[in-house]
Amino acid sequence: MTIRAMWKGVIHFDAIRVPVKLYGAIEDRNVHFRLLHRGDLEPVHQFFVNPETDEVVPYANTGRAYITESGERVLLNPSELEALEPEPSRDIEILGFLPHQVIDHRWYNRPYYLGPDEDSAEFAALADALESMQVEGLARWVMRNKSYVGALQLYQGYPMLMSLHHTEEVIPVESLAAPEGPPLDPRELGMARQLIEMLEADFEPQEYHDEFRERVLTMLDAKAQGKQVRTLVPPQHERGMDVAQALEASIRQVRKHA
Repeated sequence: MTIRAMWKGVIHFDAIRVPVKLYGAIEDRNVHFRLLHRGDLEPVHQFFVNPETDEVVPYANTGRAYITESGERVLLNPSELEALEPEPSRDIEILGFLPHQVIDHRWYNRPYYLGPDEDSAEFAALADALESMQVEGLARWVMRNKSYVGALQLYQGYPMLMSLHHTEEVIPVESLAAPEGPPLDPRELGMARQLIEMLEADFEPQEYHDEFRERVLTMLDAKAQGKQVRTLVPPQHERGMDVAQALEASIRQVRKHA
């Protein structure tokens, strides 16, 4: 399947300019449903309703407001919000270069593939430079009226942009309470290490699917064919085991399926 470019930009730092195309690296694969009227199974529509009068309010008669903590309503009009939007630009500005993989994964937001636009030689030279120097660029750009900060990286030789969360979005780990509880005794610690060694594996992303989505699609296909659908009963888990018993049970389970 050939994917289409969603945006064009120009990577630049100092006198270097590399025209690129952006491609979405992930896509929404959720199952989407329509709301129907139970009586005649026709699709229903949503309306804005005034809770005081129960009257339908046309969208043209609606406005936006921000509700403060004290309950005050701060009214806004579209032109006020538009005036705050960043200036349109095609520039992907490289702010600096960092050692490869130095950015904490908590900051990662959304990945984009990059492809050459116009001169593929400049694009290939950029990829070679990132590979040979083992660095990634800290980038800033504006796309569709929104400003982004991201990382210019390589994935299997292909340049990518990984948009990053802003600092106010990332919750510091220091805000969590430190783990508490009695330490494992030597026997429990030995069994924990044994279990971890038995479960060592490579990451094979193709093995991991959205199982809920697959079950939903299977159920929908069966219902569309007029078949009866069985309701699955979730398994009951044993309770009341201490750490040692749980570790022993896990080791037995792994050996059983080895």
